Amino acid sequence: MGDAIVGNPDRGRALAAVALAQFMATLDMSIVNVALPAIRAGLGVDPSALPWVVNAYALFFGGFLLLGGRAADVFGQRRLLVLGTAVFAAASLVGGLARDPWQLIGARALQGLGAALMAPAALALLTLTQREGPERARALGVYAAVSAVGGSLGVLAGGLLAEYAGWRWVMLVNVPFAVAVVALAVRAVPPGAFAGVRGRLDAVGAVLATAGVGALILGVTRTEGHPWTSTTTLLTLAGAVALLIAFAWWERRAPEPLVRLELLAHRSVSGANLFMLLLCAGQFAAFYFVSLYLQQVLGLPGARAGLAFLPMCLAVVIGIAASTRLLRRVRVRPLLIAGGLLAAAGFLWLGLAIGPDSGVAAAVLAPSVPTGLGIGLCFVPLTAAATGGLPRHAAGTASALLNSARQIGGAIGLAALVTAQVAVTGGREEVSATTDGYGVGLVLAGACLLAAAVVGAVVLPRASRTAVDA
Repeated sequence: MGDAIVGNPDRGRALAAVALAQFMATLDMSIVNVALPAIRAGLGVDPSALPWVVNAYALFFGGFLLLGGRAADVFGQRRLLVLGTAVFAAASLVGGLARDPWQLIGARALQGLGAALMAPAALALLTLTQREGPERARALGVYAAVSAVGGSLGVLAGGLLAEYAGWRWVMLVNVPFAVAVVALAVRAVPPGAFAGVRGRLDAVGAVLATAGVGALILGVTRTEGHPWTSTTTLLTLAGAVALLIAFAWWERRAPEPLVRLELLAHRSVSGANLFMLLLCAGQFAAFYFVSLYLQQVLGLPGARAGLAFLPMCLAVVIGIAASTRLLRRVRVRPLLIAGGLLAAAGFLWLGLAIGPDSGVAAAVLAPSVPTGLGIGLCFVPLTAAATGGLPRHAAGTASALLNSARQIGGAIGLAALVTAQVAVTGGREEVSATTDGYGVGLVLAGACLLAAAVVGAVVLPRASRTAVDA
């Protein structure tokens, strides 16, 4: 990063605050998935509205990330982390106490807004508070671990909470985490440290970016009800493209742009973001298919289905620990290629192994190990490549770009692969047809990771400068 650490922050507490904040943001991408049947029964949610319990979060999280990243740079990372966490906690409380479906969906949208303010500020604060070298490498490892494991543990926690405590706790569980994040951030980082830079928010750019990314996510998340070739979807996606083109045009002319497009001219930044997009396209869709396969085909209850993700979680942690050590001696590019290929092989194995009568151990647990190891090998190098070698005033924006790639990739991948799965199933309700659809979806998830490995080999520079050695 190159900038001196300012204001003598408590680096241990700062890392704990960042890790907890990122854990909450990623946990809530998946924690409601297994709990959806209980939510539908408890609130009487119409089946057509049920996907919005998930999609509202993704829409607002992804739509407001660039604004949140720039706001962190302008107003200060500590301030935005505290503000975003407070919004997230309030939304979680409202959702947990909801009496009508619209209240829960609105609370999920507000959670997404809070996460969009919180997440880029958290990653930027990590790179600003941790010393260059091994300390920053370890911190990035912790951050990558909670980012990667949060989604998997969300499935586990959602199943356990819905079955044993009630669906409301998938929302209320965030409140004590949020209180801890605020307390740690306030104590760890002095008010004058990282107070932001002189400037103002680019209002036009913020509107265009938020509307463009939001329309893109909206278009792809509604494809289950509005097919890709429908007028509604085509118009929504065309509008998203037009808005994003207008955003790029404006940013080149704005005196204080929301995103300096020169950031994307860095091959390490653009390559890392494209890799993250493809990685999350495969990962989010695979979690969805495996979760449904375990419950709908093998008949496991929610809690046991969640527990089946534990080997993958542990493998992710091992992969992250290995990559943190290896990154001190090996460059980003070979680690990402190896991780992408290993995860691709794991997803392909999953897609070919599942069957109507398969055992959980052979069909899911065994292939989960290489899958998790491959995913784990990727996250630390991606975070380092996307945020390394940049000035302090660009930290929030670079973090927001990486989180945007995560959200957009997850939304597009899930929508596209579900469309392929539905096409294979062809409206048939037999268990064999359902399993075939999930298998094809998992094979395509593997193809996404294979494409990510190609990006790592072709786009990323051979010797990119990272946040570890910046």
